Amino acid sequence: MKNYFSVLDPLRFGAALCVAVFHLTFWSWAWPSTGVAPGFEHYVAADVQFQSTAPFTWFGWVGVEIFFVISGFVIANSAEKSSAAEFLFGRALRLYPAVWVCATLTFIVLLLFAGGSSSEFILPYVRAMLLIPKGINGQWIDCIYWTLAAEMAFYGLVFCTLLTKKITLRHLAFGLTIYSGAFNAFSLLVLSGVIRSEILYFVVLMFRVPCATWLLSHGCFFALGIWLFISANRKLTPVEQLAVAVTCLSGCAEIFYFSSYLSLNIPAISGQSPFVPIVVWAAAVLLIAWAANRSRVSSGGASPDAAGYFRTHYFRTLGLITYPLYLTHNVIGSAIIRLLIDAGMDESLAVVTGLSVLVLVCWFISAKIEPAVRRLLRELFSNFELLPRTGAATKSSSRQFGHTGASFISASAARPFGP
Repeated sequence: MKNYFSVLDPLRFGAALCVAVFHLTFWSWAWPSTGVAPGFEHYVAADVQFQSTAPFTWFGWVGVEIFFVISGFVIANSAEKSSAAEFLFGRALRLYPAVWVCATLTFIVLLLFAGGSSSEFILPYVRAMLLIPKGINGQWIDCIYWTLAAEMAFYGLVFCTLLTKKITLRHLAFGLTIYSGAFNAFSLLVLSGVIRSEILYFVVLMFRVPCATWLLSHGCFFALGIWLFISANRKLTPVEQLAVAVTCLSGCAEIFYFSSYLSLNIPAISGQSPFVPIVVWAAAVLLIAWAANRSRVSSGGASPDAAGYFRTHYFRTLGLITYPLYLTHNVIGSAIIRLLIDAGMDESLAVVTGLSVLVLVCWFISAKIEPAVRRLLRELFSNFELLPRTGAATKSSSRQFGHTGASFISASAARPFGP
């Protein structure tokens, strides 16, 4: 397995932990200051505040922006080796089993803790099971599902490129670079007060989460992931290097204006620098870029030793845990922590213990339940002869990314990743 996959798996897991810590120890008590409507997690969260740890936890949300870059990278890898039908089927097999399990567990937990009518949970649960965007006025079964709406919009764009013979993922990366870069530059002007308009201020914030499927705020992160993947296969041209610079600046702008928004509205972090999450995100991007460059310049012919094999195996396990951990940490994680605190456990210890228990649960989901569901789906589609044919319509790397030379991606590294 190539070098960058051994980097991406622990990086994804670390990003998921950052987001979990942000929600469980910061956002759980800080959200009222922003005026944002609460998610269903308020039914299960313990009534505790971790204000002393706020300087170290408030920027954990940037793990989502790291996810999007990694997603652009690994989806480019998956799309390079797939026809449109293969790509769509592979994404569905990767996304839906975990969502069905985790959304159902979340629904059950809400029913147990809410104590009242379950009617408000039913429609969000159905939307989650089908991965249908909630729209502006709807609600997810768990607010963290908004990122899946952005992911599915990106997958849709990739699917469309695979249907065509003239548009490639390289073209898609250029399009997202310009499209999202222009919006984030405009957003920075609006949110910084250079362009003064309350309506525009509201519209800009709406496109970050409720309207995430437009990819106006986050398209630059997916584009950067594609550029980093291309750089793992060949040297970028000067124009492509310029596109990378634009995506990086655009990503920094998006992170900066959301950081500024939080620090402006939440008194506990009013003195925090909005550049802290930018540094965290940039460090993650540099790590991916380093691994991609190392993979490109290395011969890749040596077989891994035993230590390397086991290290890769454990890293891969962390990567597989990431998706269910992300889907369960907010509501189910909050419920576990509340039970531990109600039982008399120290608040900080309850968070650590709760996350540890949740990681074990998510390992069981990723190692046992998800594979079983996928096998059943494959058998079902196979019985109805609906499985896509393999190999017949695979795109060549030169057509997908506009370069010559063979891909450096091994077959074992082509397994799909979640968001």
